[in-house]
Amino acid sequence: MNDREIINRWRLILGSFSEETLSSMKGMEGGDDFRFREIDDLLDFLYSREYSDDRGVRQEGSLGPSQMIVPEWIRKIRNVFPKEVVERLENDALDRYQLAEILTDKKVLESMQPNMNLLKNILALKNRMKGEVVETAKRIVRQVVDELTKKLENDIQRSFSGKINRSESTTFKISKNLDFKKTVRKNLKNFDANLKTIIPHTIYFNPRIKRFNPWNIIICVDQSGSMLESVIYSAIMASIFVKLPILRINLVIFDTEVVNLTGYVDDPVDVLMSVQLGGGTDIGKAMGYCETLIETPVRTLMVMVTDLCDGAGYHNMYSSAKRIIETGVRLFILTGMDEQSQGMFDKNAAKIMAGLGARVASVTPGSLALWISESMK
Repeated sequence: MNDREIINRWRLILGSFSEETLSSMKGMEGGDDFRFREIDDLLDFLYSREYSDDRGVRQEGSLGPSQMIVPEWIRKIRNVFPKEVVERLENDALDRYQLAEILTDKKVLESMQPNMNLLKNILALKNRMKGEVVETAKRIVRQVVDELTKKLENDIQRSFSGKINRSESTTFKISKNLDFKKTVRKNLKNFDANLKTIIPHTIYFNPRIKRFNPWNIIICVDQSGSMLESVIYSAIMASIFVKLPILRINLVIFDTEVVNLTGYVDDPVDVLMSVQLGGGTDIGKAMGYCETLIETPVRTLMVMVTDLCDGAGYHNMYSSAKRIIETGVRLFILTGMDEQSQGMFDKNAAKIMAGLGARVASVTPGSLALWISESMK
């Protein structure tokens, strides 16, 4: 280790108070050679509170760069530090410095721009929210979820669109299903003589024809903290799928325990507010439970959303996968599901699962819809 590396490490240990002294050593030129700047800023955001009179609020008047906001800090520490360090930082922020009081303040939440990052932070800290803050958080969650749903819904519906059933009506309102004749007939009583036109009070739509034997989609989601974005998209995808008459949906979440949320699948907000992030992972147990939901294997698709890191050991996971595939069920392993289709996962386990006959990938929600629709043809 050279002198410059040693100085960098000492600067990180000692903090910003040492910058002026250390920058004059070994030609560091005002600290420009400090390699751990981002790490230092993230640690300083939290631990500089140790030197303030009010440890819950960062002091104003600093000559440093623009200060981060709490959601940004939470997002960055998860990208920079390993899981065990993130847990320590979050615990210190919440318990030692009462940082949750900033994020879980009703006025602060109302002032924030609803987006995916804020949604993830709300879900991570929702158990510490109380009273009116919970309702504010739910409104934010619903707003972001609704925006994501609208973005995905049309593409997914097109992937599964079937022949229109013109003998029935539905409340599933999309323009290509408009029942024009029934809309006119039912609204003749609303004819406006002055305008010489019908003013429809109710608009009717045709449903898609429901198949006698619908496909069963079992979506089983790992709720460990690293899978948070995939959990969000899984809940949204399930809520869209359940509207399609050719599909029957089961939604299951798991860590070391398994919870069936099928009864809440039509409202992704209820699903997300039920998720308990973190804890261990028993994939084999979850897959064993999902086996009990299989009724017609050749018309069943099982979607396991997981990073394949099984804390209970891999034998049960592989055994369950083998049994499921041998029945004729199509097994998808999604190691990540988001708009970037990226995810960290156990590559060796993924290779073994693929060898057993599962389809393994990190995908976007749109790609998942295409996978499923193609598998049904």
